[in-house]
This record gives sequence, structure tokens and C-alpha cells, in this order.
Amino acid sequence: MTLAPPLGADPLLHLLLQLGVLLAVALCLGRLARRVGLPAIVGELLTGVLLGPSLLGWAAPGFAAWFLPPRAEQAHLLDAVGQLGVLLLVGLTGAHLDSRLLRRRSTTVVRVSLGGLMLPFGLGLAAGFLVPAALVSGTGDRHTFAVFIGVAMCVSAIPVIAKTLNDMNLMHRDIGQLTLASATIDDAVGWFLLSLVSAMAVGGPLSGDLTVSALCLLGFVLVAATVGRPAVRSVLRLAGRAPDSGPTAATAAVVILLSAAASHSLGLEPVFGAFVAGMLIGAPRAVDPTRLAPLHTVVMSVLAPIFLACAGLRVDLTALADPPVLLAGCCLLAIAVFGKFAGAYTGARLSRLTHWEGIALGAGLNARGVVEIVVASVGLRLGVLTTATYTIVVLIAVFTSVMAPPMLRWSMRRVETTAAEHLREAELAAWTEPVSVTSQPDRGPR
Repeated sequence: MTLAPPLGADPLLHLLLQLGVLLAVALCLGRLARRVGLPAIVGELLTGVLLGPSLLGWAAPGFAAWFLPPRAEQAHLLDAVGQLGVLLLVGLTGAHLDSRLLRRRSTTVVRVSLGGLMLPFGLGLAAGFLVPAALVSGTGDRHTFAVFIGVAMCVSAIPVIAKTLNDMNLMHRDIGQLTLASATIDDAVGWFLLSLVSAMAVGGPLSGDLTVSALCLLGFVLVAATVGRPAVRSVLRLAGRAPDSGPTAATAAVVILLSAAASHSLGLEPVFGAFVAGMLIGAPRAVDPTRLAPLHTVVMSVLAPIFLACAGLRVDLTALADPPVLLAGCCLLAIAVFGKFAGAYTGARLSRLTHWEGIALGAGLNARGVVEIVVASVGLRLGVLTTATYTIVVLIAVFTSVMAPPMLRWSMRRVETTAAEHLREAELAAWTEPVSVTSQPDRGPR
């Protein structure tokens, strides 16, 4: 067996500098964002925009090329750290979901998610047939391009939504829970539709690919519900016998990463597997939440800001200097915002939620974040998008992520907190209360 050569001194130096600078700037801008009334996620996303090609690459190209070398292996090192952060972030998000609430209000979740899917997808599909031919890639056809724009319009971003809800202390609210659940369905369908447009782009057999993808998705959920639930509960109970919280936090991280690997091996997105694992970890009587506090602190304070800063590095706003690109971007942005908002709001009102609850759901689901950036990258790689349309899709992702927090804060001020939400807030507060190493051993849930 041939061992891989060790990481060279120069790539390692760059990686350490990148992580240190990105985290330091993200923390500073995150605190600044909080001071002006915005969630920290806004400043953390802005970190990548400032240190990427939009500003630093334009103002000091020489230093930018040294700080962020345009070498694939160097970019992959930074991306790997970001991927670790997003998987653990999504896993903890799934653990925060209140399964009892979702069972009680499953009809509302389905209506909101369908509204947030169908209307923006239909509007995006129509827009894909109407945009100027110059924005359509020469290697793809108009039909494939239109379907791809529809997919880009209908996705949400679970990682960004989760970080926003955490920053704004809305995870315990019913609207926060409904937003996450609806975004989960939207993203699952969105990844499935992305497999469709990818098959269209490469000219593969659509029916076979779609059938396999659907069977893998259903099979993964079924195995997680029947086999995964008792298995996760058993390993967490075993880890909970230790006198400190370290083994429990490490075990939860292992479960999240292995579930992400399993979903990825089936051709599904690893983020989907991480979210399912988080739901198993957060199931009633699976684990004492106080023992996951160390993992929660590291992910929310270190790994999540690095991930969001890395997402911002992919943004190049200098491409918007071209007036036709800017005009097309503004039109598609308006379609994206209206479609997702109106669809989610309609689903909420059909479920007899209040006007302000409908606005909050529409605002929360509008955050597309890095998920849309990933979708855009796939489109660029497959030749479906040009550089200009890629920039437009990224613009939509950034703008909607920044727009969501102020709208959420404005609407949630008019939604009263219920007794059940106060109780859930007390339960979630345990996640931030670390366990003392001098405390008595926890024998796990009985």
C-alpha cells in the first residue's frame, strides 16, 4: 500500500492563514452585524465577499492570488473544512426539530412546502424561456436551461436558515420549526429535480436515473426510521455513561458524518443524510441535550462562520458591471423573491395561519444561501449556465439570504409567543449549558 505524500509546507501555511483570517474577520463582522440589528450570518457571509474576487481580488489582485491561490488542491483543502462545518451545522439543526409539533401540523408543512416549490419553479421555468439568448449556454438547449432556472428558483438553504434562526433566537418558535421542516421538503425535492436537469444536460436515460434516485431517497428514510433510530439511541446511551460530555458530543458527530457519507454513496446530497441523522439524535429520550453543548458551541462559534465565509468567497460581484447582466439579474431576483414568498404565504393562509405568520414563513424560506450557489456551480460545470447566468443565480442566493433576517424580525414582532414555545425554549436552552466534569455520571435515558 502506497502512502500519500505529506501535505507540503506551503499549502499548509496557506490553509492555516486562510482559516485564521476568515474566522477572525467573520467574528468581527458578525459582531458588527449584531450591533446594527442584523444576525451574525450577514457579517459572516460578507466576509467571503470582501476577501474574495468582489473586493480584495479587484483592489489587490497580487495579494489576493497569494492569499487564495488559484490552485485546485488548495481550494479543496479550504472547501473540506467548510463541508465539515456545514454537515455538523445541518445535523444539529435536525436535532433541534420538534417531531411532536411536526406530526401535529404535518398538513401545514406539506401545504407551505408545496406552495414554496410549485410557484417559484413554474415562474422560473417560464423565465428560462424568456431570457435573452445571450444568457443561455451554447452547449445546452433552451428546455434544459429553463428547467434548471426553475430548480434554482425553488430551492431553500437549510444551513443558512438554521444559522439565521439560531442567531435570531427563533429556533424554539413554531414558525422556526415549520420553516425548517418546509425547507427540508423543498431541498429534498430540489436535489431530486437537480438530478433530473443533470441527466437532461448529459443526455442520459432520464427514467432510469429518476427511478433509482427516488428509490434511494425513500429507502434511506425508511432505513433511518426503522434501523437507524434504535441504533442511534443505543450508541448515545452508551456514550452517556461517561462522567463528562465529550464522548456524547463526539458520538453525535460520528453519527452525523457517517449518515452524510451513506447518503452521498447513494447519489444523494450528504447534507440530506446529516439532517436525517440530526433528527434521530434529537428524537425524544435519545440523548440528554446538555451533553451536546460542547459540540453546539464549536459548530456555531467556529465551524459555521468558516463555512459561511467560504460560501461568500465564491461570489464575484464585478460581473454585474455589465448592464444586460444586471437587468436580467434584477428581473430574476424579483421573480425568485415573489415566487417563494407568495407560494409559502398562500400555503400558510390555506392552513389557517395568521397574516404575520405567513409573512414570516415566506421570509424564512426565501433564504437560498449556499445551496443555490452549489446548484449554480453544478449548472456551470454541466455547461447549462454561462458565466453571466451563474453570477445572476449567485446574486439571488446572496440577496435573499441577507433579506430574510430583517423581514423575519419585522414579522415575528407581531406573532405572540405561546406557552408551548416557552417550554420548548427552556428545553433548547439546555443545549448551551455545558456539563461539569465533576458532575455525577449520566446513565442515559431510562
